[in-house]
Amino acid sequence: MPARRIGEARVSAIGFGAMPLSVEGRPDERQAVETLHAALDAGITLIDTADAYHLDARDPGHNESLIAKALAAYGGDTAHVLVATKGGHTRPADGSWALDGSPGHLRRAVELSLRRLGVEAIGLYQYHRPDPAVPYEESIGALKDLCDAGKIRAAGISNADPEQIRLARSILGDRLVAVQNQFSPAFRGSLRELELCDRLGLAFLPWSPLGGMGGAARLGSEHTAFHEVARELGVSPQRVCLAWMLALSPRVVPIPGARRAGNVRDCAAAARLSLSADQMARLDGSTGERLMPDGDGRRPNAWNG
Repeated sequence: MPARRIGEARVSAIGFGAMPLSVEGRPDERQAVETLHAALDAGITLIDTADAYHLDARDPGHNESLIAKALAAYGGDTAHVLVATKGGHTRPADGSWALDGSPGHLRRAVELSLRRLGVEAIGLYQYHRPDPAVPYEESIGALKDLCDAGKIRAAGISNADPEQIRLARSILGDRLVAVQNQFSPAFRGSLRELELCDRLGLAFLPWSPLGGMGGAARLGSEHTAFHEVARELGVSPQRVCLAWMLALSPRVVPIPGARRAGNVRDCAAAARLSLSADQMARLDGSTGERLMPDGDGRRPNAWNG
């Protein structure tokens, strides 16, 4: 699979968002491990998780523990796999979603993630979502301290706006390597952040790149161009969507989620799907915006690793 960079790490151009394997509607453990192994078989070397990916207080950190178990049971080499986790979101006993961006919480969260993942240092640790009750610079300062302590090798932020990206960059410097925001044909609100990451040399990890869990159904009538191009190429609209996203910038590494092995393999195949200039123009036009041209109006080389 073509490779892209997240800081100093080279990862597959398509990552895997493991959240669907641990939240509501999750598969049984056998199917979940099979899906993770299918991702590895397909050449995926970036797995995205979070300590909050579980149902409720009965199984905290379920997704991290599941990934560690699947990696240990895999027959091949996993030393090159980057497991990126997140902290700052919490799930109280009732299974709702809450926030805690306090430095103390983030330090404790990292220790627990290290234990569940069975590693000495986390390759990429991301601040999950800004907590309005905690100054952003305090939360990011905790990530700096964790980098200094060798607990995390590189830092990322998620659900951040341009001002927060710049602030995090000023605190973390080159140790800020990635921004993970929602981005898809149906949700283009993070286009400014994508463009800023492209200029700063930060990886941009779109979450829910297909529109959310059940993303195939979400590429609906308002995105007919994706279905038309899919029919022309004899592939799924999901594959076209991910290939289009990769072509927007060499900094983009989508992290589609899946519960089944077949869906993971289909997503991974997008890394080698070529789209013509005409097809790209039609897909761009379906969004109603001119997306990511470089200075002379041509696109960056989408496969530049």
